[in-house]
Amino acid sequence: MNRITARRVTFNIDALKLAQRTFCSGAGAGVKLPGAVSDQEPADKHELHSDLPVHDVAIVGGGMVGMALACSLAHQPLTNQLSVAIIDSNPALLSSDCIKKEDPPDPRVSTVTPATIGCFKDIGAWKYVEQHRHAYFDKMQVWDYTGLGYTRYNARDINKEVLGCVVENKVLHKSLLSSLQNAGFQQKIYPSRLSSMTIQPSSSSCPHKSLSKLELSDGNSLYAKLVVGADGSKSRVKELAGINSTGWKYSQNAIICTVEHTHENRCAWQRFLPNGPIALLPIGDNFSNIVWTMSPDESSSRKLMSEAEFITEVNRALDNGYGPHPKPRPSGPFSWLTADATTPSADEGFEVPPKITKLGSERMVFPLSLNHANTYASRRAVLIGDAAHTVHPLAGQGVNMGFGDAFSLSKVIAEGIAVGSDIGEVSLLRRYETERKPANMAMMAVLDGFQKAYSVDFGPLNVLRAAAFHGAQYISPLKRNIISFASGDQRFPLFL
Repeated sequence: MNRITARRVTFNIDALKLAQRTFCSGAGAGVKLPGAVSDQEPADKHELHSDLPVHDVAIVGGGMVGMALACSLAHQPLTNQLSVAIIDSNPALLSSDCIKKEDPPDPRVSTVTPATIGCFKDIGAWKYVEQHRHAYFDKMQVWDYTGLGYTRYNARDINKEVLGCVVENKVLHKSLLSSLQNAGFQQKIYPSRLSSMTIQPSSSSCPHKSLSKLELSDGNSLYAKLVVGADGSKSRVKELAGINSTGWKYSQNAIICTVEHTHENRCAWQRFLPNGPIALLPIGDNFSNIVWTMSPDESSSRKLMSEAEFITEVNRALDNGYGPHPKPRPSGPFSWLTADATTPSADEGFEVPPKITKLGSERMVFPLSLNHANTYASRRAVLIGDAAHTVHPLAGQGVNMGFGDAFSLSKVIAEGIAVGSDIGEVSLLRRYETERKPANMAMMAVLDGFQKAYSVDFGPLNVLRAAAFHGAQYISPLKRNIISFASGDQRFPLFL
């Protein structure tokens, strides 16, 4: 491919590895990643405005999803020679600070699926995750406050070892940084924010006609063949590309925090309450993470509670507050469901989650919403992660959708290079959209359906929900299909 090579910044790979190890390497604080552009210096002090740096790909947003794309490009034979710019003002991208095992857990965590774990292994990032606090879980229990039913899931139901792994976001991010710095990749970090984005007209006398010109908040500018918006739900790339979204705000907030209990938790728990679900997710050692959805008024009140009051509320929500424990076997009209149950978890009885003893972090509150970009791609621009879609956190699928976007886009870029295509042409980028949009919409429909179904306390609807729980617990093909879908298999579940 006639790849643009106008005055790229060349990396000294040995210096890169010595100067900054993202995980503890003894490097002193304040060491900057080679190739980073300082706030005081222009992108290239030797270049004039008419001869700005040119990159193949500019990733706007250096969070987990943006870094996953950079790592994937770095580890594919057809894309590892691309010149990539990463535009983000987050100081973590240039920091040499280390994550220590004795550090307190961060309340911001992600539940990564087996499919995501496989992708992280492919790009050499998962080995760094395993050096730090994380928690695999092979069981999950879901029930609601009415006591009419519950479902137990087990990795053995689909002949797997785990259902997922809960990891602090800072660990995932640093793992991706470590993988990238060891790949010998042509990257340049701009510690700034995107101000404007324009496509140079093909009739222009500019030597970089038809490329995107990006102007940054610190005065630097650059050109790129492809601009990737990985800059979150309030994406500047989406705004500048003129891409509209469809969505709505839920009348709910989520409280997240780290909690501690007396013994290690190896199961993921989720209970549906009248105003939203509460989840207890293992994160390693004797710590777990709470994600509790509730009304905005309740979230304001519970954030201000004393630690003792809040812990009492959490234990009540996870035990027998709001309603009784489910019975171990269905009775009445649902008793016939047990006849054909063959999965290992079908014989597992209801269990009470471990008691919380104290808080392990501050309580953080976030408003919840659903949003979906009407298109993921336009000429020279494409969206991934929260820039393309935001979802309800009740199943922890948002970040997995974003990682799926990143790895899919990387593959499409490689396919375009293989046949000599312009990687910024919308016809190529539509292939990424065609692959990801249906999968994302299916997951969004499932999550939104759950949110709506469990937001109403109505007798007949409660019976239908009980039937769904019993069906998922005892109808073996249905249970296996649901687990596969949640684990990253894109087959749509047979029954919701």
